[in-house]
Amino acid sequence: MKALHTTILAVAMLATAGTAMADSSVVHDGYAFDQNKLIPTGARLEVGTTGYGGALLWTANPYVGLALGYNGGDISWSDDVKVNGSTYDMDMDNSLAYLNAEIRPWGASSNRWAQGLYVAAGVGYIDNDYGLERRVDGGRNFSVNNTDFQATADGVNIKGKLDYDNQFAPYLGLGWAPKINKNWGVFGEVGAYYTGNPSVNLQRISGSATSNLGANLDDELAAEANKIANDDKYEWLPVGKVGVSFHW
Repeated sequence: MKALHTTILAVAMLATAGTAMADSSVVHDGYAFDQNKLIPTGARLEVGTTGYGGALLWTANPYVGLALGYNGGDISWSDDVKVNGSTYDMDMDNSLAYLNAEIRPWGASSNRWAQGLYVAAGVGYIDNDYGLERRVDGGRNFSVNNTDFQATADGVNIKGKLDYDNQFAPYLGLGWAPKINKNWGVFGEVGAYYTGNPSVNLQRISGSATSNLGANLDDELAAEANKIANDDKYEWLPVGKVGVSFHW
């Protein structure tokens, strides 16, 4: 929610500034400021790996644009986390605000399909929480941190979190946003945020387990959480999204 509030505040400030200067131009040192550039030129709705949401769009010229947006919600394209042979069910809670510059190398081309190609570079404010859970029925064998255990009669319930909390992350992506007609268009984009390692914790909520090696389940859970937190693949937050846009 902090990311959403940040986005709303930024949009409100831009809208207020554009309205306040709508009737006059500011001239300073011979430069005439065009207040209309503060007013968004379009908007889009989007859905993808980082949730669902939308963005306001600005077009500086045929080659450069800006997108200020927010993605959130519980959309999971991968329902589990796997490490050392262990599988944890994952429940996503996305909250991500972003500001991207969109560079269109062929923005002035007469080919509208080529016009739509762009490279996106920017920054995201990420506050994503992923709930982790694993249930093992009584009497079943299972592994934690490559150590074998057997659940007692009551079974074992393990819960935890994988968090990317309140951090700014650089972003790089590649997209295609052709216009269907003067006002409407579609788009698709793939990319990734470099988030660094997340914080991870795993805890035994109920039940117990035995090990022939005399290992302690709680100790192995702590070791496994540390391995997840330091796995290179979780340093990156992949992005894949599609949507529709409207330009006025």
